[in-house]
Amino acid sequence: MDHTDPRDLAAVTHPAAREAMGLAPLIDGHNDLPWEAREKRDYSVEGLDGDLTGRGHTDIGRMRRGGVGAQFWSVYAPCDQKGADAVTYTLEQIDFVRRMIARYPETFEYAWSGDDVRAAWQRGRIASLLGAEGGHCIDGSLGVLRQLARLGVRYLTLTHNENTPWADAATDEPEHGGLTDFGRDVVREMNSLGMLLDLSHVAATTMHDALDISTSPVIFSHSACRAVNDHRRNVPDDVLERLPANGGVLMIAFVASFVSEEFAAWWESDQTAPQPTVTVEDVVSHVEHARDVVGVEHIGLGSDYDGFPTFPEGVHDVSGYPVLLDALAERGWSSRDLALLMGHNVLRVLDATGP
Repeated sequence: MDHTDPRDLAAVTHPAAREAMGLAPLIDGHNDLPWEAREKRDYSVEGLDGDLTGRGHTDIGRMRRGGVGAQFWSVYAPCDQKGADAVTYTLEQIDFVRRMIARYPETFEYAWSGDDVRAAWQRGRIASLLGAEGGHCIDGSLGVLRQLARLGVRYLTLTHNENTPWADAATDEPEHGGLTDFGRDVVREMNSLGMLLDLSHVAATTMHDALDISTSPVIFSHSACRAVNDHRRNVPDDVLERLPANGGVLMIAFVASFVSEEFAAWWESDQTAPQPTVTVEDVVSHVEHARDVVGVEHIGLGSDYDGFPTFPEGVHDVSGYPVLLDALAERGWSSRDLALLMGHNVLRVLDATGP
């Protein structure tokens, strides 16, 4: 390899995990750094080359120690932003990512295709892709959707925590029974544009409707398994079982509430009891359940760093991926299977989609 060997930077120790780090870029499906920068740093791109531990989950040094090869950066508008305001929020966050890449050109490189990711990784840079979180950001307009695609947005999460006028969300009361006719038009247009359908956050009915319509592989950019933890944000097995036929990928989130039933119950309580401990083994349980249901060719990683305050011990920020990889290797995962999980599966989806 002519790029900086990620094994020299990441804190992997198990031989299978070290070998996997050289076989595939570690691709994470969802990181909310642009929103964190809006909320805490007025969209400043300065200081990411320093240590931001304690002020966020992400900085360049910790990404390097984590062995990150590619990142989908979330460009997000909260659900209380309606109409054109949601579009503005999304454009501002696209601007943040573009300025971040320009500010640190030796670290980040914009990417859209699988080949873009491979090329950036070979040059020792972190491939940076855009994912718009929440279908309300298109303001009910296929024209806005097309413009986001032209700006390089690679996926759209069909909802966030609330229903859109055309799709039901997992954490809202059912309104449409899945997708409306316009929602189906959105799916078809995204297929035409080469944008990935991201089915994280959507209701199971919406998941099924999208899978019925989509002619391209879908992703779940940051979700876990409902059979392991019956949380509304997680994906039920009857949906997971459809991924092999679709070619899609479930990217496992690390969010404490998603991976631990005990933590989720505490989070929804008055929180007077001691906070439950969540560990990397909780993440392993979801990764292995997904593998057992859909096969190792349809799983990936989608942390949701900077999108939730609490993550499991060991994988508490972007430096933690080696802890997970070592834990899986200790359980018998081969370097090939780890490389599929880390990046090859998502690269296949990127290769299979496009206008």
